[in-house]
Amino acid sequence: MGSKCGMTKRAMRFGVIIWVILVVANNLGVSLALTTSKIKHFPAIFNFGDSNSDTGGLTAVYGQAPPPNGETFFGGSAGRFCDGRLVIDFLAESLGLAYLSPYLDSIGSNFSHGANFATAGSTVRPQNTTRSQSGYSPISLDVQFAEYSAFYKRSQLLRKHGGFFAGLLPEEDYFSRALYTFDIGQNDITAGYKLNLTTEQVKAYIPDVVDQFSKVVKGVYTQGGRAFWIHNTGPLGCLPYMLDYFIFTPAQIDEFGCARSLNEVSQYYNSELKQAVVQLRKDMPLASITFVDIYSIKRRLITHAESFGFEKPLVACCGIGGKYNFNNTMRCGSTEIVGGKEILIAKSCNNPSKRVNWDGIHYTEAANKWIFDQINKNSSYLDPSISLEVAYQNPNV
Repeated sequence: MGSKCGMTKRAMRFGVIIWVILVVANNLGVSLALTTSKIKHFPAIFNFGDSNSDTGGLTAVYGQAPPPNGETFFGGSAGRFCDGRLVIDFLAESLGLAYLSPYLDSIGSNFSHGANFATAGSTVRPQNTTRSQSGYSPISLDVQFAEYSAFYKRSQLLRKHGGFFAGLLPEEDYFSRALYTFDIGQNDITAGYKLNLTTEQVKAYIPDVVDQFSKVVKGVYTQGGRAFWIHNTGPLGCLPYMLDYFIFTPAQIDEFGCARSLNEVSQYYNSELKQAVVQLRKDMPLASITFVDIYSIKRRLITHAESFGFEKPLVACCGIGGKYNFNNTMRCGSTEIVGGKEILIAKSCNNPSKRVNWDGIHYTEAANKWIFDQINKNSSYLDPSISLEVAYQNPNV
């Protein structure tokens, strides 16, 4: 009995130590790498982004992503353009939180531990085209922020009224203690190319994209947000749909099969975004901002796929036809009427767990899990580069 009591006291002391370290680190503006030990430092996540982190926002408005989306983990369509979970899902799991409900989904949603404002096809800057014209979502980042602001205010009014809905909404202090995640910008780059702009013309408007991005982050900070998790964008030149969309000469393709110019623009966007984060740290002195180098992680996965147990990194798992198994007019889940019956023609590959790319645009669940594991285990991809283990060993950092 005495031994068990001693163990309980030691466990309590350890828990208190961990809590103190986290609070001190947060107050000093130090960003900690998240660990799979489910440390509940953040009671909620509020996410802003595009299809890389959309858990069902676009499909709530325009209809569910068709099978075989969702087949690996959810057993059917779950609002994600993926065979299973996204990086944001693995992040939520690591914090011991439920998967984020899309703000736009009115059926069965639970916002008690945050909300997801991302929609597939979203851009930072509002587009001058409709979704039917360009494929881009009308829910740009400024709209997502407007949704967040409305959610912030209305959720607290409803909680004060009590009743059933109060339990489905975050507590008031969650907004200041939550983790705010951003993964957006990819579509702003591709939008320029689809308007036949040159690489230099695309680069010319990127500073404005980043400036508008910063305004939204500052807006969240003004309303009390303090912990920010910002992803840069991945290597666009390695995505099947971009490789299929343009005609590249052999000289324009690198040794891994990726388009050099598209990756150069991605890197330019990322460098501008990183500089913006440096300025945001000055403008928001009470904030803790972690800059996540998703580009390096994804490029490493694609260029060394076989070393990590993957294959055909530039070929879509779900699709039909062509060098990259991608057809823009018959994307993953497309069907045809054959003999009076609807037949799935853009099918999934036999083993998605061995593939990097899901549908020509998005990553498979297996790839998303690998990507999250790199974020989680390797602090060199984070800026500041500091893990929880290091913080525990050096509590005065």
